[in-house]
Amino acid sequence: MQVLDRRKAMAITPLLRLGFRPFFLGGCLFALLAVPLWLLAWGGGLGGWQPAGGWLVWHRHELLFGFALAIIAGFLLAAVQTWTGQPGVSGRPLAVLAGLWLAARLAWLTALPLPLLIMLELAFPLALAAVMGRSLWRVKQTRNYPIVAVLLLLAAVDGLALVGLLNGDDALQRQSVLAGVWLVAAMMGLIGGRVIPFFTQRGLGRSGAVQPWAWLDLLLLLGSPLVAVLYAVGLAVQASLWVGLLFALLAVLHVVRLARWYDAGIWRVPLLWSLHLAYAWLALACLGMALWHFGLLNNPSQPLHALTVGAMGGLILAMVARVSLGHTGRALSPPTGMTQAFILLQLGTASRVLLIELWPLGGLWLAGLCWSLAFAIFAWRYGPMLCSTRLDGNPG
Repeated sequence: MQVLDRRKAMAITPLLRLGFRPFFLGGCLFALLAVPLWLLAWGGGLGGWQPAGGWLVWHRHELLFGFALAIIAGFLLAAVQTWTGQPGVSGRPLAVLAGLWLAARLAWLTALPLPLLIMLELAFPLALAAVMGRSLWRVKQTRNYPIVAVLLLLAAVDGLALVGLLNGDDALQRQSVLAGVWLVAAMMGLIGGRVIPFFTQRGLGRSGAVQPWAWLDLLLLLGSPLVAVLYAVGLAVQASLWVGLLFALLAVLHVVRLARWYDAGIWRVPLLWSLHLAYAWLALACLGMALWHFGLLNNPSQPLHALTVGAMGGLILAMVARVSLGHTGRALSPPTGMTQAFILLQLGTASRVLLIELWPLGGLWLAGLCWSLAFAIFAWRYGPMLCSTRLDGNPG
């Protein structure tokens, strides 16, 4: 039976053998194309072509629910196999799941009738939550149930954003997407809190990883979803002292966590310093939001992009680079060019968050160029390995 199962697994095209393959590749290809497309639209270079809701609505929505959610799906569909000891989704079911994601991306760009767009858009996050929930429920792995809860909350705020789109309510659409961004920040904190100290220990050959503080993890697990709820109901959109205090607390907690993980040896290992710097942008984003709520910062866009470009984009690039190596049977040493990709991502974030204040137009285009080049390098170097059999000959 085991031989037959192996033969069956090996008969599946490599791209569909495990969830990280199509979603890492598809998500990063989407990322490298979406930002230049947005900049061209913003500069008036696309004529009369308009996606559903217009280009600003598309930009807000798709870099979260198109790009980030695809990478989250790829990571979770690979991780759940390790967590549960059960085979991950592959073959035709995986192709259907990836197809739902792709169909929704095309639906936004082609401005399909809104009822059809809504159906396609919500099908993917709900299907992903169902797959994850079923896998975890079968082995009663309660530790990871919060991940399913976050996926369902993401589907809920996506639904709210679609209600805003349907009713022409830009404020509802915007605050729903912002709620989704902070739900992803919650997942970044949850997953990052597990893997960054572990990867640091393994990457530096240390005897043990930094042990978590349960109270710190709990506060961070509750804090970002609370921010998301405040955005969803519209209470965090306007400056508020109490919301600012919540952001300040989150900033301190993230800095404490990052300081506990720190080891000077990370600067010798690109797969490690890229993770730590991405997490640092998360702490800086919380600090920037606190300052805006306190009336000490003029524009909330800067801390928001510290979160989406620096933390989310940086953590995604670092995670897909490492996870793809491990799950394709390769040594944990990034291929040529990936160190430069990590540097480009950091430069792009600095341009979007800092340089743009001094050089608005140039800073924006430089940020977009650095972002796209970083993900283009990933697609160039990792695309072939994601589409080919593991080096060790194992399925997956």
